[in-house]
Amino acid sequence: MKVCVLVQPIDPRGIALLQAAGVTVIAAPDTTPEALAPLLAQADAVITRNWGFPGWAIALAPRLAVIGSHGTGVDRIDLAAAQARGIRVVNTPGANAQDVAELALGLMLGVARQMRAADAAVRAGDAGWRLRHRGMALGGRCLGLWGWGHVAQALAPMAQGLGMRVICMSAHAGVAELAAAHVTPAQGVADLLAQADVLSLHGVPGARPLVGAAELAMLRPGSILINTARGALVDETALATALRTGHLAGAGLDVTTEEPLPPDSPLHDCPGLILTPHIGGTTDRALERTAVAAASAVLAALAP
Repeated sequence: MKVCVLVQPIDPRGIALLQAAGVTVIAAPDTTPEALAPLLAQADAVITRNWGFPGWAIALAPRLAVIGSHGTGVDRIDLAAAQARGIRVVNTPGANAQDVAELALGLMLGVARQMRAADAAVRAGDAGWRLRHRGMALGGRCLGLWGWGHVAQALAPMAQGLGMRVICMSAHAGVAELAAAHVTPAQGVADLLAQADVLSLHGVPGARPLVGAAELAMLRPGSILINTARGALVDETALATALRTGHLAGAGLDVTTEEPLPPDSPLHDCPGLILTPHIGGTTDRALERTAVAAASAVLAALAP
């Protein structure tokens, strides 16, 4: 009988799917080596979420045949170590795209209307706050999408529904595809950043952040940055500087380079910043869909 270790919890529907196929499912109590070692010793498969799966964990699993990512991202999985062992890595692209896009839209609105500061003002009894501050109307402004994956494709019509113009820079999307979505292709990074009132990131991390000090300087004064993709896409020190100097009106981050956010992060106490703890894909429906997709992908990989 095959054994699948759940490194982090998944929805019961995914567990039921694995068990119906005859797979024994074991949930890890935590991600310490001491807790994982006896479980991984018998694992044919694992399913992980934002914790990923490092090389030391792969070394503890001599029978491991497949690593399932509960979500799109695989950047926190040691892909080189998995490849060296012939271990398949599967993920669930698009399973939670609608839900992540909804959060991105919520962050856009929250930052544009200064909801965090407004909430604090109400709680502090500051009735004059509304007379001293004005929010940014999104209708008629430009949303810049850096990337054209599942989430960006779901976010574009939401923004258009608010009356926003949408531009996109993507190495993969064709002009005809963007035109069908009423999205204008950006003519490179400089063009994207010069036009965007709100920049939303949907790329894949590389050797360096997509958005560093130079890119932030190219954004319009008073613009907004949204990141629901990967924390490594943004130079957080440069972002903190851009927020504190007022070059950016604000930012909304569902992901950070290190999660949870460490106490010494430069992002703490930045004005205009809304932080959420990687909850883009944690709605009721998204968790169901993603768990089922992850379990299905693992079962397909385990099939003879």
